[in-house]
Amino acid sequence: MEDKTSLLETLLEKTEGYVKASAELYKLKIIDKSAEVISTLAARLAILTFFTLFFLICNIGIALWIGEFLEKSYLGFFIVAGFYAIMGIVIFLFRNRWIKTPLKNSIITQALN
Repeated sequence: MEDKTSLLETLLEKTEGYVKASAELYKLKIIDKSAEVISTLAARLAILTFFTLFFLICNIGIALWIGEFLEKSYLGFFIVAGFYAIMGIVIFLFRNRWIKTPLKNSIITQALN
């Protein structure tokens, strides 16, 4: 009878250890995936910031250059702003196909791998 009791206690202890180890493993996997997603987003944000500054300065230069040809600098800025207004409308119309769906798929892919 004692052997059965000690075997049952041993089995319960091993089961408890397995459950604790499994829970810790899942916790570590979640932390790893979260860190990977956050670090990827942070890196992309940094790159996006520098590209935004680059394009902003280039656009100011282009606006001044166009304004020089038209002999009124403000016309260059209006033309560049009109171009971006048209681009904004196009992106707004296709936002789900071009931005939302690919971004959602990218986040899901990173989280599941």
